[in-house]
Amino acid sequence: MKNGTIGVTTENIFPIIKKFLYSDHEIFLRELVANAVDATQKLKALASAGEAAGELGDLTVRVSLDAGKKTLTIADAGLGMTAEEVEKYINQIAFSSADEFMKKYSNQAIIGHFGLGFYSAFMVADKVELRTRSYREGSKTVLWSCSGTPEYTLEEAADQDEQRERGTDVILHLSDDSAEFNDSARVGALLRKYCRFLPVPIAFGREQEWKDGKMTDTDRERIVNDTNPLWMKKPAEATEEDYAKFYRDLFPGSEEPLFHIHLNIDYPFNLTGILYFPRVTGSIDLQRNKIQLYSNQVFVTDSVEGIVPEFLTLLHGVIDSPDIPLNVSRSYLQSDSNVRKISGYITRKVADKLTELFNEDRAAYEGKWDDLKIFIQYGVVSDEKFAEKAPDFLLVKNTEGKYFTLSEYRELTVANQTDKDGQLIYLYVDNATDKHGFVEAARAKGYDVLDMGGQLDNHFIGWFEHKNEGSRFVRVDSGVVDTLIRKEEQAGIALTSQQQDVMRPVFEALLPKEEKTLYHVQFEAMPADAMPVVVTRGEFTRRMKDMAATSGDQMARFYAGMPDDYTLVVNGNHPLVIDLLGSIEKEYGEGLQKANDKIDAAVGRQNALNQLLAAKKPEDVTTEEKKERDEIFASIDKLRGERDEKLAAIGADNQTVQQLVDLALLSGGMLKGEKLTDFIRRSVGMIK
Repeated sequence: MKNGTIGVTTENIFPIIKKFLYSDHEIFLRELVANAVDATQKLKALASAGEAAGELGDLTVRVSLDAGKKTLTIADAGLGMTAEEVEKYINQIAFSSADEFMKKYSNQAIIGHFGLGFYSAFMVADKVELRTRSYREGSKTVLWSCSGTPEYTLEEAADQDEQRERGTDVILHLSDDSAEFNDSARVGALLRKYCRFLPVPIAFGREQEWKDGKMTDTDRERIVNDTNPLWMKKPAEATEEDYAKFYRDLFPGSEEPLFHIHLNIDYPFNLTGILYFPRVTGSIDLQRNKIQLYSNQVFVTDSVEGIVPEFLTLLHGVIDSPDIPLNVSRSYLQSDSNVRKISGYITRKVADKLTELFNEDRAAYEGKWDDLKIFIQYGVVSDEKFAEKAPDFLLVKNTEGKYFTLSEYRELTVANQTDKDGQLIYLYVDNATDKHGFVEAARAKGYDVLDMGGQLDNHFIGWFEHKNEGSRFVRVDSGVVDTLIRKEEQAGIALTSQQQDVMRPVFEALLPKEEKTLYHVQFEAMPADAMPVVVTRGEFTRRMKDMAATSGDQMARFYAGMPDDYTLVVNGNHPLVIDLLGSIEKEYGEGLQKANDKIDAAVGRQNALNQLLAAKKPEDVTTEEKKERDEIFASIDKLRGERDEKLAAIGADNQTVQQLVDLALLSGGMLKGEKLTDFIRRSVGMIK
């Protein structure tokens, strides 16, 4: 027997390994099984080169758990090691057998490094044993043992029951604080997670069958992995059913994907994989982390944000590349040059596939657009390279269900929807059913309206406006139809400014009183046959609040906290509004004209004084003049307040005003609950 100290450069590396080597201790099983597969692959490489004599035999890697003894064993029939190799590769952590091997067999697929990966065992074990025998002729079984300190024992096996054939057993004596791994269900789940596609058969437990009213073990080993997954095959060798089945195996219970891309490249880097376009439903965040990253069929991670472009995280599938480093941190992965090249390649392949689908069968592509839209918009707003290719396959859909490329839609609308300032106005709606009246009013003017109620439509609109100067999106309910696209000609308004001042408090008296909601009354020159009153919502603030709902930055939180802002637009040319003005004036009586005359007289004095003071420097304005200015202002404010208070009282009791306001709210889907019930009762009463 030989006793010794492991060659490390720190006094005791094991606490460091246990705490810092991997953020997740469960990774130890991946490391040890990958090492076993690595040793097996190396043996096959040597045999194919004529450097390993004899039959290879059964190369299955076997994982076994003895819950009573609290031991977990990973056994392989690979290269094995001599005592000298144990000294070199186990006792000297700084070395890596894979490095040396790759120098000689550079064209072989070797997974990784035996060094620190082996020592991940000490994250979960108080003691680790090796029983190993080299493939070399005349080799003997070697036993190595270490209890989590730099001291170890190394000896040749003397007893017959300690002997083994070629290969290595790694025996973990699980620690008390790692009891979770002393459970066959837990180990089985980890093998499925990390090892389900390794290239060598991995056995754990027994196949089961239903017998005598219960599930019982058979004498057949349960192989937990697929050694030749679909992505390792050439695309020509796979059928559509193969791709569909593979997707169901990866993501059981998911809807069938739209289509797939089979990646297969060996220069300037090695990359294989299959990516599926899923049907994105619900929250975007729920669709993430469905790309599994592999290195030589060893699972690395399914959290690929920062590793692949953000929009690609919505894809599902697998990516496998030996150029992706296996045992490194996420931050290293994100900055690795090979990973960045792979990301660029995948982005290009995705864009090429979309272009191909669009060009080959546009009708079929349009049929998939509603599912593809959110993915493509995400790519456009977040990835410049993808956005450059997007005009080849990016579509918009109008409220009639017709699809257009951006250039086609511009050609359709430029003649009729360019405003007086030369801006091309794209009209859109978030819900054509709820805002049917606004959509119909726009169509009646000969305008086209886009259907844009998706999760990312507001972000896409912002991106488009930034990239296309001279174009602007305007939602149809952000104003009355005559103000959406301002033309040179402006219709006149029947109500004078004084009459508008009279009617404003009348309508304000019946506006909803809601927390964090503001309403304003505005008079517009509209056709006499248009709606008498409509409710609109300003484009800018509403868009900012909508974008805030799908963002988490500080600016988004600022806009999310702002009150909702609506405008009650009164048609100053509608007969109902003009008749209503007459009835309000009549109910108020002669006092209204007297009040208006007093206000006009006070305003006249204010204008005259302001004109006088405007010719003076601020420091030359006398105290008496300042006092007079303040008194006139207060007088006007008081006179208007008295008039408006009485007008508001008249409006609050006016059934016609209430009906007009409620109709406007109803057409915008904003009249609900008790207010809606009152409106219905009032309407029935008016019919009687």
